[in-house]
Amino acid sequence: MLWLDPYPTRFPKLSDFRRLGVQPSQENCNNPPWLSVIRPAALPIEPLPGAVFVNALLWRSVLQTIEVFARQNTCHLVVGKPSVLALIVLKRLKMARSIYDAMDDFSAFYTGFSRWAMRRREEQLVRSVGGVLASSMAIHQRWSDIRADIQLVHNGLDADVLPELSRSVAARERKVLGYVGTIATWFDWDWVIALAKARPTDVVRLIGPVRAPTPVWLPKNIERLPSCSHQDALHAMQGFDVGLIPFKRNDLTASVDPIKYYEYRALGLPVISTDFGEMSFHGGEEGVFLSRGVHDVRGMVQSAIRYRAKIESVQKFIAENTWEARFAAAKII
Repeated sequence: MLWLDPYPTRFPKLSDFRRLGVQPSQENCNNPPWLSVIRPAALPIEPLPGAVFVNALLWRSVLQTIEVFARQNTCHLVVGKPSVLALIVLKRLKMARSIYDAMDDFSAFYTGFSRWAMRRREEQLVRSVGGVLASSMAIHQRWSDIRADIQLVHNGLDADVLPELSRSVAARERKVLGYVGTIATWFDWDWVIALAKARPTDVVRLIGPVRAPTPVWLPKNIERLPSCSHQDALHAMQGFDVGLIPFKRNDLTASVDPIKYYEYRALGLPVISTDFGEMSFHGGEEGVFLSRGVHDVRGMVQSAIRYRAKIESVQKFIAENTWEARFAAAKII
């Protein structure tokens, strides 16, 4: 596998300038032997007309590496993020089987001209690839107007990395209501604060990087921990009594099918989620408690804590939601 790291596809932010001057280079020190990683250098000017001619100068060696790889292997091209570079590679590898793995409404992350440019670029991509996989109903509906062969393929989980099922923590008095993931603009702090106030003797444990301003004041029972490896995150989830997915309901989250939902349930955890995106369709499933707002937080927690997952149900859920099961059902793979 040859993996190309994403690069800035909007107008610049301060953090983008750290990437300037980085030459295309393979970063394979900790990768398995079948995986090569390339980081393309790029100026954060992609929405500008004519920007392709500037960045294309930085991509010459990248494109050469891709073409050599394609000649030496049976090539399948999978695009995970719309970009000018992705469109260029599609044109150069016309004979390769190509798929767009649509996992987000990327334009919703941007504003102004960057949003318009991303929307246009993504539409070009959808029209150009051999097939499209949509990870949520919202994404499926969005692109079904352009082509009729969009396939709905939800997110899933890797059963091989799951730790052993262990729910011994369920008997303790002080419950841990936990979240693992990025804390950004879509994170619903009002809901989390309401939860912490409703359960003052419990711990609300938040694990992950913070990418947006947080409230100045937080209840003392909200515990914030830094990001960690995926394996450590899974073990941390085993210390939860309830798994939380507290996202706002907006254009950005309307297309989201969170992987953490599948991992929480694969570990036998009850899940409390706000009502957004694909989680709206999971509300009637076993062990899933869908909150409509801060007014129902207290009752949701009480119901979730009483829930006990049966090991047979968890094993069935894992078997039905592995990546292998997902892609075995996908007709274009």
